[in-house]
Order: sequence, then structure tokens, then C-alpha cells
Amino acid sequence: MAGSALSRVPDVQIDGDGVFKYVLVRVREAGAPAKDVVRGHAWAEYHADLFERTAEELAPHGLSCECLGGGRMSHRPAERKIHVYGYSVGFGRADHAVTTEKLKAEYPDYEITWADEGY
Repeated sequence: MAGSALSRVPDVQIDGDGVFKYVLVRVREAGAPAKDVVRGHAWAEYHADLFERTAEELAPHGLSCECLGGGRMSHRPAERKIHVYGYSVGFGRADHAVTTEKLKAEYPDYEITWADEGY
């Protein structure tokens, strides 16, 4: 990653369709402010799988990660909708409002909602 490694980390990486777990991760670079990123994929059986892969991918670039919590997403691209909800047993509930703002920046033409209910 040329330049600031942190600036080159995408804010959002989620699957294109379906219902899946997600994590909100705070990424830090020495001497730089941290930023929060969203990672959500159907391949992950546990929220920890998402966090561990993210941390492993970013560590070689001098970045450290902290999991801020997790939940689930329902991504329906045909309807241009994403719904964020639920929690992670291991990491607790992510701040879905923060996640939603990140998603709105990535998907400006989508209807993006969230709720604390559900698992």
C-alpha cells in the first residue's frame, strides 16, 4: 500500500447480495488518526472469522485492528436496500448508526436502515 496505508483501506467491503454477519472494525496506523471500517461476508460462520481475516490482511501494512462489535446485514441489491441489525455474541452489538453512515457513503442511491432488534 503506497502512501498512507490507512487511507488505502476501503471503508466498506460487503457481499453483493444476501444475509450475512458483519463487523465494525477500528483500524489504526502509528501516528495517524484511526478510522472505522465495515466488513460483512456470507462465508463467515462467526463474527470472529471476519475480524481475524481483516486483521491478518492489514497487519503486514503496519495497521492494527480493534473489533467494535458486530451484527447482521440483509443486502438486497435488486431493491436497492440494506438493513443492518442484530449483534455479535463474542464482540457485542456494533454501533449500527456508524455502520449505516459508512454504507450510505458507499451506496448513496440505496435505502439503508438499521434496528437493534433481531439476531
